[in-house]
Amino acid sequence: MSLHLALGAAVETAFSEELLAPVEQRQDALLVHLRNGITLTVRYAASDAYSIRWTYGDAECGIDTAPLHRDLASFPNHLHDASGQVLPDTLTHIDAEPEANLRRVVQALLDDPMLGNRNVG
Repeated sequence: MSLHLALGAAVETAFSEELLAPVEQRQDALLVHLRNGITLTVRYAASDAYSIRWTYGDAECGIDTAPLHRDLASFPNHLHDASGQVLPDTLTHIDAEPEANLRRVVQALLDDPMLGNRNVG
């Protein structure tokens, strides 16, 4: 998928010093291993259809656009925190470029792996 290739290259360029290893291209996803212990699994079907999941230790969190949580201000994108709560997503926007969304998520996770100021964890 050419979008994944472009996203992988963008992450490697913007965060080369923060990567534990080169971005891995999988059949339908990117795997990004950060030096701070986070592993991201990125799936982008289109600019408005994506899933960005990450692990940090035993915690698992993610942002996606499955149109399930209409009551959230950020619908359709939403955040699944480590406790299982579904919260509004303040990092990504379906009308933003995929590279910009991914850069915002990676930078936020480098700053705070559990996104504590966003009620994750």
